[in-house]
Amino acid sequence: MNVLVWFKRDLRLHDHPALSLAAGLGPVLPLYVVEPELWAEPDASARQWEFLAESLADLRVALTGAGAPLVVRTGDAVEVLASLCRRHRITRIVSHEETGNAWTFARDRRVAGWARGAGIDWVELPQSGVVRRLPSRDAWSARRDAFMAGPTLPAPALCPVEGVEPGPIPSARALKLAADPCPHRQLGGRARGLDLMDSFLTRRAEPYRTAMSSPLSAERACSRLSPHLALGTLSVREVVQATVARAAERPGGRWGGALASFQARLAWRDHFIQKLEDEPAIETRCLHRAAESLRPRDPDAARLAAWEAGETGLPFLDACLRYLRATGWLNFRMRSMVMAAASYHLWLDWRATGAILARRFTDYEPGIHWPQVQMQSGTTGINTPRIYNPVKQGLDQDPTGAFTRAWVPELAAVPDRFLQTPWAWEGAGTLLGRRYPAPIVDPAAAQRAARDAIFGLRRRADRGEIAAIVSRHASRADPRFVNDRSPQRRPRPAPAGQLSLDL
Repeated sequence: MNVLVWFKRDLRLHDHPALSLAAGLGPVLPLYVVEPELWAEPDASARQWEFLAESLADLRVALTGAGAPLVVRTGDAVEVLASLCRRHRITRIVSHEETGNAWTFARDRRVAGWARGAGIDWVELPQSGVVRRLPSRDAWSARRDAFMAGPTLPAPALCPVEGVEPGPIPSARALKLAADPCPHRQLGGRARGLDLMDSFLTRRAEPYRTAMSSPLSAERACSRLSPHLALGTLSVREVVQATVARAAERPGGRWGGALASFQARLAWRDHFIQKLEDEPAIETRCLHRAAESLRPRDPDAARLAAWEAGETGLPFLDACLRYLRATGWLNFRMRSMVMAAASYHLWLDWRATGAILARRFTDYEPGIHWPQVQMQSGTTGINTPRIYNPVKQGLDQDPTGAFTRAWVPELAAVPDRFLQTPWAWEGAGTLLGRRYPAPIVDPAAAQRAARDAIFGLRRRADRGEIAAIVSRHASRADPRFVNDRSPQRRPRPAPAGQLSLDL
């Protein structure tokens, strides 16, 4: 029996339950469908495609070595699957469960309807700790940890379906993606992911706990595995078990704490993806319904454009946004800060700013991104709002000014003590409104107004609605997820919010 394996965000051979199952059923046709409609969505970008294309090329080489080359087709998934199943007498499709954006959710429902009507058996398997149709969060963390402790699967040997042309991997231009220069983007492919994992676990991770917060040190101290986990060139289980093995070596120094923190963040990754799996509307609707009236749905166009361009007049915020545009990556605290500043200081709706960040992140993972965007905007009802002060963050995380000066060179003449507040410098008149914008908001006044509004919303919250959100989305029995709680109690400090959990 010929079997089609539909690759999505799982671009590897190792620890691939769907591929391993298919290999034992008969000849395998490994397929990736490039869907132009998906790439026309507002959360898609050329930088993401380029990373994906590199990963597909790497996967094609690996699959060829295993016996069955990767087949790539461009078009509508239902049409592509129907054509290949008909032509090659395929009656079974195997894939992993995907927690994607609203578009992929709707596409999977169309595929399921077609498969039922065509007599095709579509088998979907989990590839992480995310549980489909989860009845309750109470036992979720134990199920997740059990999955991570299970054996990783070796790359299987494959028997190919004969007579299938591999097909080309299209370019970003062929997909009509907008130009998206990202000169310092990470490169795709499993080999690069494995190299990063090795260097992190053997050399780079020791200062992880303290170095992850500053953009100066986080670029090296963070694992940088997030795009590889987002597209599945590595499995989360592989990384979890490699970290366990490294911890078992008892490397000494600060390694124990660093590895424990990294494991906790890997667990947070599944925890957040589970939220979108349980409630896909998180991508488009405030989790706390009363928050829909908090901000205008049509954001101030000038403020939005200034924030996107890194031209807000708040130097450290602008430096982070420019760095993200050039690299496709930003460390966790700065992700939180740029989103919080957009939501609180600039009072912009999270759907508009969230889509911009989604396009900028090479490691965009919908299941993490949208719950985190809401968390940083104060619209969940169950998380303590964090209104990051971009001036204070600049002073704390860039004390020498090296990062700010590198990405906002217009401030070269500003003395160090005024770098984060150039409007207070006596020479501001020669700079602001000329080479660099004056701040588009008063950061202190904007923060006070935002605090009044967001905590006013919390005081007016419907406790019944909040209890329902907690019941559905909070893993209450697990201290790793302590910040997902009712606002009626004061939680102890938890890991700060992370858009895409850059790790």
